[in-house]
Amino acid sequence: MINFDFASLRLIGLTPAIANQLHALAANFSEDATLQVARITEVHRDSLVLHNGCSSVQARALPRLLHELAADELSMAVGDWGLLSGTAVSGYHFIACMPASTHLARRNNEGRLQALASNIDTALLVMGLDNDFNLRRLERYLALVHAAGVAPVVLLTKADMHPHAAARLAEVEQRLSASVPVFAVNGLSSSTVELLSPWMSAGQSLILLGSSGAGKSTLTNTLASSQQETDAVRAGDNRGHHTTTARSLHLCPGGACIIDTPGLRSLQLNLDEEALSASFADIDALAAECQFRDCSHQSEPGCAVRSAVDEDRLKNYQKLLRETRRNQQTPIDKIAARSKWKVLIRSMKERDRLKHG
Repeated sequence: MINFDFASLRLIGLTPAIANQLHALAANFSEDATLQVARITEVHRDSLVLHNGCSSVQARALPRLLHELAADELSMAVGDWGLLSGTAVSGYHFIACMPASTHLARRNNEGRLQALASNIDTALLVMGLDNDFNLRRLERYLALVHAAGVAPVVLLTKADMHPHAAARLAEVEQRLSASVPVFAVNGLSSSTVELLSPWMSAGQSLILLGSSGAGKSTLTNTLASSQQETDAVRAGDNRGHHTTTARSLHLCPGGACIIDTPGLRSLQLNLDEEALSASFADIDALAAECQFRDCSHQSEPGCAVRSAVDEDRLKNYQKLLRETRRNQQTPIDKIAARSKWKVLIRSMKERDRLKHG
């Protein structure tokens, strides 16, 4: 059985539930006298940075562990808990990884899963009130965190510099579900810390998600009293630079910890239709009142959704639904779909040829 200091580990997100899982995991390595609990704070190509509640150490993951995770299509992420073996003299090795209670992941351009972070309680979805303002992208982020079982909080940054911040705030509140907290904030102000205090008690783990230049690193500096590098947006189009280049975990004075992330150039979701419906609960509830059970909410008579939901929100839902169904297709399904479209295209060309002689 492993002994560890709960008070110090709580500062990096330890909870009683996680502690119980780590005790069970450590039972398999009871003969290792150097064993200690640690949480991943940075993931690099060939090494990890972990925090043991007192200090950060650099370690390598055992090849056996990497193979086990790969077999389950998993990979280690910032926020993962596990067991560290070794000493500063002999070197440290990450020998076991606890199954994550929540796990945020997206699909990359090749369709493979890419881990973002694990064991997160709250996702701070950051969107600037400048040219970064994009409600469709925000809804995509909401779908991501809802599917992972993570609580979202929307932060509209640069409120101190935007002349119509209140109107933009009202626009977002009207579009999203009332259950999602939305705040317009100045990322440099200490009042933002007070505003977010309900989500930043000891043992809480948060993540910042948003595009480059939205103000994530600035918020990290304010919330965690850290010195993350920040940069101004481009003067021509207010587009952001990739100031943060890797996900990293930071400790907050109140006992919470926060993960800063690089801006995502694209966010291809990894979720099923049920998870998507949970993110668009208003559309899902109204769909039950449609005249037809399989109503697509496009041109069918008796549709209860079209007149009650923001038109752009509905279009975004339909786009994400198509994307979700496409991602769930098996290779055989994709071949069949391509064959179907080829037949339809040939039929249309033949009809057009006969029509025009």
